[in-house]
Amino acid sequence: MGSSVRELAEKTPAGRDRYIDLLRVASLGTVVIGHWLMAAVTVGDDGRTEVGNLLAVVPDLQILTWVLQIMPVFFFVGGFSHALSYRSLSRKAPERVSVYSAFLRARLQRLLRPTMVFTGVWGAAALLLQLIGEGGALLDVTLRLVAQPLWFIGIYLAMVAFTPPLLRLHERYGWGAFGGLVLAAGAVDAARFAFGVPYVEFLNFAFVWLAVHQLGFLRADGRLRAPSALAGAGLVGAALLVAFGPYPLSMVGMPGERVSNMAPPTFALLCHGMWLVGAVELLRGPATRWLARPRVWRGVVTANGISMTAFLWHLTAMLGVYGMLLALDVRLPEPASMAWWAQVPLRMAAAGVLTGVLVAAFRRFERPGAAGELRLTPGPASGPAAAVGVTLCLFGVLGLSMVGFGGLLEGRTAMLVAVRVTAPVAVGMALAGWLLVERAGRSLSPTPPLPELSGSAGRGGR
Repeated sequence: MGSSVRELAEKTPAGRDRYIDLLRVASLGTVVIGHWLMAAVTVGDDGRTEVGNLLAVVPDLQILTWVLQIMPVFFFVGGFSHALSYRSLSRKAPERVSVYSAFLRARLQRLLRPTMVFTGVWGAAALLLQLIGEGGALLDVTLRLVAQPLWFIGIYLAMVAFTPPLLRLHERYGWGAFGGLVLAAGAVDAARFAFGVPYVEFLNFAFVWLAVHQLGFLRADGRLRAPSALAGAGLVGAALLVAFGPYPLSMVGMPGERVSNMAPPTFALLCHGMWLVGAVELLRGPATRWLARPRVWRGVVTANGISMTAFLWHLTAMLGVYGMLLALDVRLPEPASMAWWAQVPLRMAAAGVLTGVLVAAFRRFERPGAAGELRLTPGPASGPAAAVGVTLCLFGVLGLSMVGFGGLLEGRTAMLVAVRVTAPVAVGMALAGWLLVERAGRSLSPTPPLPELSGSAGRGGR
């Protein structure tokens, strides 16, 4: 892989926005490190294993989530990339080509292939373990937890699906489209907290994340000209909402909390996203100069080629390390104790090594297709089929993130919106949706110029 990475790095177009690629890698890497650091595994006197959160043990550390809750940056980067990708396809497409279906297939290929492999491996392992009667201790917790990061992929799928209509709104109204989503998110929270309207809060899964995604459209057109104002407004807004409103300090979910800023997202989380986007934009100049160094850029290219695989498997690695410690009868100290902190570097290093092994095994499923130019050929209208497909993928992946891999034979269920789903049903929906998107968008032959999660980052403006 080393020679191909060097070749790709050397062929990078002069106008490519390398900072966007760095932000993609850095945001996923921050999530991985945060999960490794915050996991607090304990074994009770009855032998029961629990995975808690360090932030719940030491509430004073929750302020760290105002930096470590970095997912808004990833969705911002997604908006930037999606705008450029859709416009590029629209310019190249001949008549009678469904640009929407081609766009979905191009964006979902690199995302869903490693996800489906991860799902297949863990699903088969969970079924085998249940058939042979293995369970208990850390294993049951692992089967439940390893699927939880899939929520992010489900939300990302929704952003891909909504890109064309929201991009049209952006092109017509600019900042007004973003402002409309902000107002909608605020109205949802007002209805939720001031008037007690039931279930309305779930609308903010769309309004909050799509508003951050819309900032990526503005970045793609070079219209984020006052990042300090955006960062300041977001930071002040989040601070005031936490200080005087019903919002918790933590920007990630905490066990037992009555209100979470994450699930469903709140207006405070949207302000947090604005603060982060403004902050990373302020760093663009020095970071871009740093990325001009060949060795640094090769590192970013390499990381982009394995980022989704590492993200999918990092909890497997972390829980595997804890499993090995328990198997070796290594005592797990009380979370946040001196002994616990002393173990942190060793546990994280071991998790990094094991993640590297898993990446080596599965990274080929994240590689782009064969080289060549984008070829768009006329065909029957396939936009509706692609829309159905991405919807099935979205609900399948979200459902699996909620139900996990445990209790496959017992029909364990989780509530997805208003419907109960099992893991097999969720996997079936995701696979059927993926096949629909592939079939609908086969007039496209995508060849991303650099390895990355969601396609070419392209240029930073018109």
